Amino acid sequence: MSPQRQRRPFRPERGRPAPRKQGPRRPPVEDPARRVALDVLRAVRERDAYANLVLPELLRRRRVTGRDAALATELAYGAARAQGLLDEVITACLDRPLDKVDGMVLDCLRLGAYQLLRTRIPEHAAVGSTVDLARADAGSPASGFVNAVLRKVSEKDEEGWLAELAPDRDTDPIGYLALRHAHPRWIARAFAESLGDKGTELDAALAADDARPAVHLVARPGDISAEELAAITGGELAPYSPYGVHLPPGTGDLADSEPIRERLAAVQDEGSQLCAVALTRARLDGPDERWLDLCAGPGGKAALLGALAATSGARVDAVEPAPHRARLVEEATQGLPVTVHVADGRAPGLEPGFDRVLVDAPCSGLGALRRRPEARWRRRPSDVADLTKLQGELVASAFELVRPGGVVGYVVCSPHLAETEGVIGSAVRGAGADIVDARELFPGLRRLGDGPYVQLWPHRHGTDAMFCAVARKR
Repeated sequence: MSPQRQRRPFRPERGRPAPRKQGPRRPPVEDPARRVALDVLRAVRERDAYANLVLPELLRRRRVTGRDAALATELAYGAARAQGLLDEVITACLDRPLDKVDGMVLDCLRLGAYQLLRTRIPEHAAVGSTVDLARADAGSPASGFVNAVLRKVSEKDEEGWLAELAPDRDTDPIGYLALRHAHPRWIARAFAESLGDKGTELDAALAADDARPAVHLVARPGDISAEELAAITGGELAPYSPYGVHLPPGTGDLADSEPIRERLAAVQDEGSQLCAVALTRARLDGPDERWLDLCAGPGGKAALLGALAATSGARVDAVEPAPHRARLVEEATQGLPVTVHVADGRAPGLEPGFDRVLVDAPCSGLGALRRRPEARWRRRPSDVADLTKLQGELVASAFELVRPGGVVGYVVCSPHLAETEGVIGSAVRGAGADIVDARELFPGLRRLGDGPYVQLWPHRHGTDAMFCAVARKR
C-alpha cells in the first residue's frame, strides 16, 4: 500500500478572512428581570392585559425574586407609565412613522429608552441588554435597528429631550406639563380644570401621579388594629385612616402574607378607606341598621362597611351585576353581615328603606393612574361621556332605595368634573335631596377646598384622587 501523500496546511488567500469555525452560537446571558419586563409590555400591547396582574404572575411562575423582581417591577411599570413620553423620544430618533415599527421591536425600544432616560442603569448595560432581547425575539436585523435607535436616544438625557420636544411652557403650560410627566394632554387638562390651576399645583399633581405609590393596607375593624397590622408587616400607620397602614413603594406580592391570607387585612388605597368610612360618619335621625353598597365589586369597600356594620349591629346588602365579581365580593366579605346580590344596581329589586347607601360607581379611574401604569394611554375622552349616564342612573336608583332622612354617598376614583360635580349635582336636583358638607366627615385632612364635596389628591393627601359627595334624602 502506497504511503498517503502529505497534505499542505490550508492558508487563506491574502485579503480574505479565514472561514468561521462551525459550532453552536453562544447563548445569550440570562437576564430574567428584563425578560419579565419585556413580556409584561408585550402582554399589555398584544392582549390589552393589565400590568399589575400580569407581572406578579410572571414573577411567581418564573421564580424571579429579590433584586431581579424589584428591577423587573421598576422597568415594567415604569416603561408602561411613561409610554407617551418614550414614544415621543423614539419617534424623534426614527426615519419612519412610529406605527410602521414592528410591535415586538417597539416593546424593546420602550424598555431600552426607559432605562436610558429614567433610571441610573449605565448606557452600555441598558443598550446591550435590550439588543440581546431584540436579537432573541426578532432576529439580528431587528437587533441592529434597536441598537441604532437606542444609541440616538442616549445622546440626550430626559431633560435634554424635553427641551427639544416639549411645547413652550408659557404658551402651552398644559401641553408642557403633560409631556414632562408622561400624561395624555386631555387628562392633564382634566386635572387642571378640577384643580383650577395649570401652573405649580398642576405640576405637583401630575408629578405625584407619575411616581410609584406606596402600598396601602386596610386592617379589618373588630379583628385587628392598624397598630397590630403595622407591627406584623413592618409598615407605618396611615396619616388619616384609622384602619390604614402604608408599606414602601415596590413592596412585593402580598397575596401570601398571613394577615391577607387570614382576611385580617386587604390591599386598599387610604382614599378608598376614607370615603367608605365617611358614609358611616354622616349623622342620621332614626334607625341605622340597613346599609347598601350598590356597586360592590370586587368587594374592598363592602368588606370595610361589613366590618364596621358588625361592630354597630347593622347589616349590609351588596349589589354586583357580574357573577364572577360577585363571587369576589362574597370571598372578601366572608364571615361578615353582608348579603351579596347578583343584580344591576339601577334596578336591583331590593326593598327600599335603606339607612345608608354607597354608590362607588364605575368610572374612568383617572384618579388611580399611578396604580395602573398603562391605563392613562388606554383611556379616551369618550370613555367619560359613556360613563356619566350610567353614574347618574345609579345615583338616581340610590335615592329611590334610601329612606327619607337617610344618606347617599357618591364616590368615584376620578377628578374629572363631568364624573364628579356634574353627576352628583344633577342627581341631587332630580331627587330633591340636600347636599351634606362632606368635609366634616374627613377629620384631620387639610386642603379639602371650599366644599361641599371632597376631592382627594396624591400630591395633597398621599391617596388616589378620590371624589366623595354625601346627600340626605328629604
